[in-house]
Amino acid sequence: MTTAAETYERVREPLADRGIAVDHVRAKERAFRLDSGGREDHTGADAAEFDVGFVYPSRLMEGAVLDRRLSVPWVNDRDAVVTSRNKAGVLAALSAAGLPVPRTTLLSNPVDESVVAEAAADFEFPVVVKPNSATRGVGVAKATDLDSLLGVVDYLNLAHDYRATGDKSYLIQEFLPDARDYRVMVVDGAYAGAVRRELPADALAAGRWKHNVHRGAEAAGVDLAAEARELAERAAAALGIDYLGVDLLERDGRFLINETNARPTVDAATKYEPDFYDRLAGLIRRVAENG
Repeated sequence: MTTAAETYERVREPLADRGIAVDHVRAKERAFRLDSGGREDHTGADAAEFDVGFVYPSRLMEGAVLDRRLSVPWVNDRDAVVTSRNKAGVLAALSAAGLPVPRTTLLSNPVDESVVAEAAADFEFPVVVKPNSATRGVGVAKATDLDSLLGVVDYLNLAHDYRATGDKSYLIQEFLPDARDYRVMVVDGAYAGAVRRELPADALAAGRWKHNVHRGAEAAGVDLAAEARELAERAAAALGIDYLGVDLLERDGRFLINETNARPTVDAATKYEPDFYDRLAGLIRRVAENG
């Protein structure tokens, strides 16, 4: 695994119990010697010990080097990570497949303010503004009117003006007040459990609205309706990603697919289906054997 965060600690023992040894290879914040005459610099276990990688590294540049060094198949390779990271591409693909998504517009900078105003005219305020490829709710803002929207866009323009910024796009999306927020896990193409993410009552009373666990929300295991389970499975099938976190919003009894994550954090096993780790181990073995 190329992460040593929560998921790494949670999956090691359950997978070891199923005959899969898990070790960490550091993929960032280190030096890589690239020429063949350099000394080996693998951090953690030696590359020869690995049969399969559990999701491609989050940093694609370093991932390309590590991928070449390890020469292993991945549960979610680079293409899967890139596909899922592009929020606009995901929503376009899911909508084309007939799946319900929030009303969303992609803007590709640079554009004049008139283009932003015209795009906003299709929505009722407030609207959500979000970077197209960030995670954990980073950079997501709520604009209550056109002036505040243009103010948020001004900051995005400053970031996009930097030449090294690769993604110069952002989304304007409908705001769904009081929507319930779910993260659904799909393993080997099938529903494997879900959590509802919710801010504490005092945070909601203070006006906060982003239900990201990394921003203080709590994740509680839930038993989702068959409709929601099917939506998550259909999303994974439409994207061609067998192991996927699917974010659903529910409002007035209607589910929408908001985002996906091909590098989903694994929560406590008690929040998933009883056979979660059996199926995860089976997926890992299949990828390793098929290469």
